[in-house]
Amino acid sequence: MLADNGPAAAETAAGETRLGGTKLGETRPDAATAGRGSLGWTLAATSLGLIVVMIDITIVNVGLPHIGAQLGAAVGGLQWVVDAYTLAFAGLLLSAGVVGDRLGSRATYVLGIILFGLSSLGCGIAPNTLTLVIARVMQGASAAMIMPTSLALLSHACGDDHRMRTRAIGWWSSTGGAAVAAGPLIGGFLIDAFGWRSIFLVNLPLCAATLWFVWRHVAESALHKPGSFDWLGQILAIVTLTSVTGAVIEAGSRGWGDPLVVECFAVAFIGLMAFLVIERRHPHPMLPLGFFRRSTFSAASCIGVVINLTFYGLIFVLSLYFQQVRHYSPAETGLAFLPLTGIFVLSNIASGWLAAHLGFRLPITGGLIVGSAGFALLYDVSATTPFVYMAIALALIPIGTGVTVPAMTASVLASIERQRAGTASAVLNTARQVGGAMGVALFGGLIARSDITSGLQDVFRLSTAMLLIAAVISWIWVKARPQHDVDMSAAAGGH
Repeated sequence: MLADNGPAAAETAAGETRLGGTKLGETRPDAATAGRGSLGWTLAATSLGLIVVMIDITIVNVGLPHIGAQLGAAVGGLQWVVDAYTLAFAGLLLSAGVVGDRLGSRATYVLGIILFGLSSLGCGIAPNTLTLVIARVMQGASAAMIMPTSLALLSHACGDDHRMRTRAIGWWSSTGGAAVAAGPLIGGFLIDAFGWRSIFLVNLPLCAATLWFVWRHVAESALHKPGSFDWLGQILAIVTLTSVTGAVIEAGSRGWGDPLVVECFAVAFIGLMAFLVIERRHPHPMLPLGFFRRSTFSAASCIGVVINLTFYGLIFVLSLYFQQVRHYSPAETGLAFLPLTGIFVLSNIASGWLAAHLGFRLPITGGLIVGSAGFALLYDVSATTPFVYMAIALALIPIGTGVTVPAMTASVLASIERQRAGTASAVLNTARQVGGAMGVALFGGLIARSDITSGLQDVFRLSTAMLLIAAVISWIWVKARPQHDVDMSAAAGGH
């Protein structure tokens, strides 16, 4: 079993693997469906869904130069190929989390996997940039249904066992880290062998395998009481996110004072104010503002924005740097990403042990500081910087942020009652995806207005500062331990 000295000490006895004292093949006492609900099978099924979502992020970045060359897309068009997915993901996450809580996380999860497979097929056969962007929107919408419900199913399978849930999330996150790591490598070799379209078509067998696991082995989660759907809030969220992201993307080529950019920012501001008013007044808001009365929840959401902004933005600009400045092939680019992405697997697993034994605050704060050190060491990168030096510096980023993310996620789930796990995880992941979209837009703009190398240096400086600020936020506002004795009714409401 996973002993108290860490997940790395996992071992099997008589063919049985345990997680936090429970066999991975054993059905939890509170499983909703006979024959289903095993923590091990649930972990496998939800991890596969996370792999489908996460691999599509990094695998696409490696193909950007080839997509641009074949479809005639400039840097701005490539930013939309990436951000169309992320925006739809972020804009619909909250609604998907609510739907999962009310209609069942398992049913919503299955539908998301099916739609993701179909939209991946659409990406693979897209004849032009516009069609590809539309298909990417559908992928993002499907991913929004997958992410919060996968985490809700896993949380449900763990019951009220905090230590087990923290460790399970560490393993769940590690599979996402593995997907992030494998994405550039798999994408590079697929592109070299079959062209860029294959990086989307590879999702089809993954989706099929996920559906089989869920159908056979995963129990439905507890349902939250039904209520009227927040349609106006959903529309305002999409308008606000699209406007602000579009403004940042277009500012890279048009300038920050361009009338279109200013108008987009104005629409985003008005949309945000209207959204907050609607959410405060709606009886069943898609974004329960009461969640943010919990200091841990609010701090974790801010930290999630910073982590995804710096990491997703970094992957976008490094893909262009490796292939257009250092002239790597797609396969070589995939290998170059391994120091950045491969370490996530181990650091995610370690985070579960650290959070279970040290609480949430120390792993989150320490991880952010280590990640900022990695960015700081890359301040003066150039076309001739030795790759060995870059690899060492890049390795610190996943060590730090890889330790931070599972502890951050566990802290959010520990601060909200289990029946609202889908909505809570959706809020956190919405914040993270918004950060990712902003990172691609902002960092893409930095390299669009100058040469890639100078823009990359600006990216490293900005990322260092943002991660250090996030570390301060963590140390001040994240609670070290879950607050089980606090009344959760205030956090559950939107008022």
